[in-house]
Amino acid sequence: MNENLFTSFMTPTVMGLPIVITIIMFPSILFPSSERLINNRLHSFQHWLIKLIIKQMMLIHTPKGRTWALMIVSLIMFIGSTNLLGLLPHTFTPTTQLSMNLSMAIPLWAGAVILGFRHKLKNSLAHFLPQGTPMSLIPMLIIIETISLFIQPMALAVRLTANITAGHLLIHLIGGATLVLMNISPPTATITFIILLLLTMLEFAVALIQAYVFTLLVSLYLHDNT
Repeated sequence: MNENLFTSFMTPTVMGLPIVITIIMFPSILFPSSERLINNRLHSFQHWLIKLIIKQMMLIHTPKGRTWALMIVSLIMFIGSTNLLGLLPHTFTPTTQLSMNLSMAIPLWAGAVILGFRHKLKNSLAHFLPQGTPMSLIPMLIIIETISLFIQPMALAVRLTANITAGHLLIHLIGGATLVLMNISPPTATITFIILLLLTMLEFAVALIQAYVFTLLVSLYLHDNT
């Protein structure tokens, strides 16, 4: 069991060629655009969900920040659908890869920071040195604030990676224990199976919550710089 513990996190290949790009593009199929005059229930739910996300995320933003609405909505729907699809058996979850999460976090964080330095230079520089700071602490505070600024995208990516990976590992371990206990102690296996079902339902919630947290933090970074 230990040998195959991290098998689900390995990059899948077909005939020696990685198919990560195909997997990453797959969630977009779940959100088709409608050309009908009257939408069906799926499209109506999709439109309601998009309006709800825009209302929640863009409420605190200025008109300049609201230009990122499409990016924010696309981000949360992509991460949420990818996390949910990764809970299906024999599937690969791209958000368990730190490299992919960094590739999402760094450009979004950098875009927000550059936007802040371009349009709110004084306010952006003021974050590095709070008002009333003693002269002796100024160099140290500037170093600390600079480090905390550059840690933000790493924290975004690590948080998402760690939460999704931990949940998948727990499901794998408890599922393996349930299979072993079926032949040793059926009552105990029943209890572990119930725990597995509860954990799976919890992971569905975690998949959506982590997508919301990731997008919310990006939205807050954007709000601080617009």
